[in-house]
Amino acid sequence: MTTAPETNLQSFVLLRLGERRFALPASQVAELVAPSRIFLFPHKSPSLEGVILRRGRMIAVCDISEQLAGKKISSRRFYLLATRKYGNQLDWIAIPVSGECELINVEMMDASSNDSPHVDGWLSHAGEVIEVLRLTALTPGPAETHLPAPLQDFAEART
Repeated sequence: MTTAPETNLQSFVLLRLGERRFALPASQVAELVAPSRIFLFPHKSPSLEGVILRRGRMIAVCDISEQLAGKKISSRRFYLLATRKYGNQLDWIAIPVSGECELINVEMMDASSNDSPHVDGWLSHAGEVIEVLRLTALTPGPAETHLPAPLQDFAEART
């Protein structure tokens, strides 16, 4: 009798920033929404563009394309709404993406000590090696942006 090898498949959302694809754990992704009006306010965080309003909540828009792809994306197809955790606090952010997103199930290879701080791991998919992003290393935290803390837990807000 033979047994199937055990694999540690996890769900990831692939997102496109310009010509490159990146991944986030599916557990961090809330939804994809059409681009909407960005409300601007004075701030000093370069990756923070402003906020969008979604379901009665202000969500920070963080364009991480310049950090990852070397230039800001010119066309925005969607905002990918994701969560990030700072300490015990869960926070929502909107990441502008330039193309379709895809849900995949693959095994993640852990990042090494030589990888950039924003790399949480690596995926191999369709002949491509894709970085799994660590959002806390790419986006300013609530204390850094001076935005109000979320009023409720992410899971409660979805119901």
